[in-house]
Amino acid sequence: MKEDYMEQDELFDIGAASEDLDGEQPELYEHFKFIVDPGQTPLRVDKYMLEKLQHSSRNRIQKAADAGFVHVNERPVKSNYKVRPGDVVTLMLDRPRHDSTIEPENIPLNIVYEDDQLMVINKEAGMVVHPGAGNFHGTLINAIAWHLKDNPAFDPNDPEVGLVHRIDKDTSGLLVVAKTPDAKSKLGLQFFNKTTHRSYLALVWCNFTEDEGRIEGNIGRDPRDRLRMMVFPPDSEIGKPAVTHYRVVERFGYTTLIECILETGRTHQIRAHMRHIGHPLFCDERYGGTEILRGQRSSTYKAFIQNCFNLCPRQVLHAQTLGFRHPTTGQQMDFTSPLPADMQAVIDKWRNYINGTAQNTFEQ
Repeated sequence: MKEDYMEQDELFDIGAASEDLDGEQPELYEHFKFIVDPGQTPLRVDKYMLEKLQHSSRNRIQKAADAGFVHVNERPVKSNYKVRPGDVVTLMLDRPRHDSTIEPENIPLNIVYEDDQLMVINKEAGMVVHPGAGNFHGTLINAIAWHLKDNPAFDPNDPEVGLVHRIDKDTSGLLVVAKTPDAKSKLGLQFFNKTTHRSYLALVWCNFTEDEGRIEGNIGRDPRDRLRMMVFPPDSEIGKPAVTHYRVVERFGYTTLIECILETGRTHQIRAHMRHIGHPLFCDERYGGTEILRGQRSSTYKAFIQNCFNLCPRQVLHAQTLGFRHPTTGQQMDFTSPLPADMQAVIDKWRNYINGTAQNTFEQ
């Protein structure tokens, strides 16, 4: 399976930059700039930057600081410098920043709804939402830029318009895009105030003893794998608060189809929360879902599972519903996306399996 990456506007290699100095003082280029929030308590700059730079590691940031690449208020600092409110923290590297200008690309879009303020898109699995982390072309943003290339009011490089929220590369389903700054501001406020409605369908490993439940736990980066998220206690200072509600839709003995409703929208929230309670998403390689966690040890059963993985070679997760109030009219807007063919095929296969007919499909 292809490696999946968390989306970020820029991917960089601090390690390579810090090892190529060769005794010379290089010309430095600004890659990232952060202004420390007014309420920030004193915090080591390497820890501060670790939260901001998703694809980095603390070791690489410390190497960058040792090489003079981490600046605060235009002066190089060491890793133990403690940032304070109002500090301007910059990462200066010895090569120009990758050109992240978003160019229009003629990529088909499944547009569910569109008016002069917004559009709702049903994203297919496998499409990266935003350029970054080795995926600077062929993304949803590039496709949107092409679709709106004749709209003079829409600039895909303007952060005040565009995507209001995101879903993972290998998750399918509904997204809302704002065409105007006013629409993005008002829609963003709805997400912040948790007045939107979003539900996902997911196939997860193992059977649930209960019919519904609630998962609460902070989500932050796994210190052993920066591309994976981890759940921490709600009262800890690690990660960001996250709440997921779920209910059982259909049971297949060794797997379960569930509906998840989000109170918050954290990176990999459903995937991390489900793994945390012992129910990784089926075929979710990064979170342990490609292991056979329940079921028989027979070769026939193993072949059945492999056939399921082949039918839907990604985490079985779909953003099924999306609801919000229109930013201009105030009208309630509710959308539902049918299950994509790959997910439907896997669910049908499990349904046949528990009905005792799966043996007829093992060789397909």
